[in-house]
Amino acid sequence: MVPMSIVKINVLTVPAEQRETLEKRFASRAGAVESSDGFEWFELLRPVEGTDDYLVYTRWRDEESFQAWMEGPMKSAHQGGGDRPKPAASGSSVWSFEVVQQAAPKNA
Repeated sequence: MVPMSIVKINVLTVPAEQRETLEKRFASRAGAVESSDGFEWFELLRPVEGTDDYLVYTRWRDEESFQAWMEGPMKSAHQGGGDRPKPAASGSSVWSFEVVQQAAPKNA
């Protein structure tokens, strides 16, 4: 069996008054993850109804690629000095998945 990608979903609890702040911060870092070795996909998912949880979906070639990004570029991006702005999210957890099946649209 050919190994497939892994998916990491960071669940961020974001109060309504902080949504715009969170989205602007992600937009200002656009491109920060795309050059990482093993990176395959990113999506920031805004809740539509019933929750304050945003989902940050990333897809990686393997766990090692994700961990290398976490210990390198991601860690650097989240470290800061005393003038660092207040976090927009009030909570965070990471869900991990292996891709076991995938499909792409059929050409018409």
